[in-house]
Amino acid sequence: MRWDNLTDGPARSSALFGADAVVTRTFDTPEFRGITFHEVRARSIVNRVPGASRMPFEWTVNPYRGCSHACVYCFARKTHSYLDLDTGLGFDSQIVVKTNAPELLRRELASHRWTGAHIAMGTNVDCYQRAEGRYRLMPGIIEALRDHANPFSILTKGTLILRDLPLLQQAAEVTDVGISVSVGFTDTALWRTVEPGTPSPAARLGAVRTLTDAGIECGVLMAPVIPFLGDAPEQLRDTVRAIAESGATSVTPLVLHLRPGAREWFTAWLGEHHPHLVERYERMYAGGSYAPTWYQRQITRQVHELAAEFGIGPNGRGAARRITAPERPEPAAPTQLTLL
Repeated sequence: MRWDNLTDGPARSSALFGADAVVTRTFDTPEFRGITFHEVRARSIVNRVPGASRMPFEWTVNPYRGCSHACVYCFARKTHSYLDLDTGLGFDSQIVVKTNAPELLRRELASHRWTGAHIAMGTNVDCYQRAEGRYRLMPGIIEALRDHANPFSILTKGTLILRDLPLLQQAAEVTDVGISVSVGFTDTALWRTVEPGTPSPAARLGAVRTLTDAGIECGVLMAPVIPFLGDAPEQLRDTVRAIAESGATSVTPLVLHLRPGAREWFTAWLGEHHPHLVERYERMYAGGSYAPTWYQRQITRQVHELAAEFGIGPNGRGAARRITAPERPEPAAPTQLTLL
């Protein structure tokens, strides 16, 4: 594996950690069977988002690389290739754990160079994946952000976030905290095949209810809406209804996009489970990673109409995480954020 000369940017001019700082572990317990953990001492933890990114935030914290949620469409799969790790099964089962993330974050927040900008978490891989149950990095991370009154947001499919509810409440008393839970569909058969390592959609929506009842506003990122598998009118209606019943403060639909790395893995899955759709996907995504604009607009319109019907307001760009996006001209047609 290529541990040396690793950075989050294309230049890779300095190492985040060296080979002598890596400890590899496996645990013979049912929840971790088949998963290998690479414990590292990171050299930095607050990462700047590339300027060309569509993300409505500038800084992120990612305590893990790789994700046992094993979502077949996950755009972050490509990042595993930077470590010479497999972007398919390797991404699901070879998890890099930055064991010093909380102490490192506290130190970086205390630096005179840090200006208190918003920090987003869970936008690459899920910070509440199963590994978090063992390594417990997020409590220390939230405590550091709370103690520095630094605004932050979390996007997750993990119900483990409820463990940290008291810390989130404490942080919300002193700074801006935004929580979003990702639920693209409520079809259980689809969930079991495309998101096999995640809590069920019902469990995630139950977490939304618990968070909102506790006074933590929580939006739902309805992502991804999967063409030809999760986009039927009755499926969209069932999902938006369930989101509204969860007490979510907002719903934001995002259509599936397929970046290199994720595209190959998803296409292989599609060929095995839904071979009759392979050609349709080739046509739909012939122009690149994103579905055609007309299709994105159609899904957005349908979801917003359903949201209005069920009494939940559509969500503007970045607002689910209380992020103020930089001013820019309004696009001629809705654009799709590259979150999932």
